[in-house]
Order: sequence, then C-alpha cells, then structure tokens
Amino acid sequence: MRQFIVLAHEAPTTPSFSLADLAGGAGRLDLVCRCCNAALFRSHGIRSAVRIDIVLADELTIRFDGSELRGLHPDERSTAARIRSTLEDRDRAIGAIPATPSPGVSLFRRDTEATLRSAAENGSIVELHEDGEPLASASLPDDPVFVLSDHLDFTDAEVDLLAELSSVRVSLSPERLHADHSITVAHNYLDTDGFTRY
Repeated sequence: MRQFIVLAHEAPTTPSFSLADLAGGAGRLDLVCRCCNAALFRSHGIRSAVRIDIVLADELTIRFDGSELRGLHPDERSTAARIRSTLEDRDRAIGAIPATPSPGVSLFRRDTEATLRSAAENGSIVELHEDGEPLASASLPDDPVFVLSDHLDFTDAEVDLLAELSSVRVSLSPERLHADHSITVAHNYLDTDGFTRY
C-alpha cells in the first residue's frame, strides 16, 4: 500500500464552495484535486494499492482509498465535487468513527497531528521537502507514507511534528515542484524500483 498525506492549509471544511472557483474561493482546492488525481490515477485505471489523506485546514481529513473507489473521474471538477459531497456528510463523522458517503471515500474528524500519528502507527513517515536528502541516494522504508504540503510551506508546528515522526526527509528534485508533480515523481521512483526498471 502506497500512502500519501497532503496538508491542505486553506482548503474548505464545509461544502459551501463553488466548483467554478477552485483556485480562488475554494482555498486552492484545484491543487488538492490534482494531488488526488496524481496519487490515484494511471492511464485507463485507478491505482488500487494507493491511499491518499487530505488534511483540510488542520480540522478534517478526507481519505481516498484506491482499492474501493468507484465512479471517480480524473479531472479536477469531478474530484472537487466528490470532496464537496463528502463534506456534506461531515456531521456523520463522530469521534473516531468516519463518515463514509461513497465507496472508497471517508471523512474523519482528525487534525494534522492525529492524522500523522495514526499513519505512523501503520507505516513510516517520509517527509517530502526541498531541503531533504536526494531521493536517488535516500534509503526509503518498505512502507512509506509520503507527507507533503500544498502551495504553502509546512507550519512551525508541522515541522516539529514531522521531526518527531518522520523516518527520513527526502527531496525529489533540485527544483521546487508542485505538490501533484511530487506525487508523480514518487510514484515513478517506486514503479521503477528506484529508476532502475523500465
């Protein structure tokens, strides 16, 4: 199982946003949707062994599980519509019990810390950061949970939490990459056994 966690600092936590303004009024939800699509889709199909958690404004976490997803299409609007319909069920998420409004999609009342600590219990946290060890020379764990930020830098609290929980800090490129492109590079590295098998 490949896992990704995206910290979406300005993303909406209610379904009141417009699908016509994902980049502005919806707190860069366009980028969040591109991250979901980069994580979950391959040509003509879904990566069934992938899970992506999106932490919305340090308040809620939406999980997409590729092994159970149905009817999701690889475009931003479709993914945003699924996020919006999921947020319509936010009151059904109670305590540790998530709301599950559609197959493969769950909504948890978990902030960033709770999401990262839960992930660290079942995998090894890998912080994706431009100042990390180059991917080609890094030693990745067998069960990586890649954690990355959206268009904003990690907050000071997130930096401290990742310093505590991560097993390695990795840089994917000498250039700064968009979050969704980072997910694509990470997939390619794992798909090719470290860029050695094509």
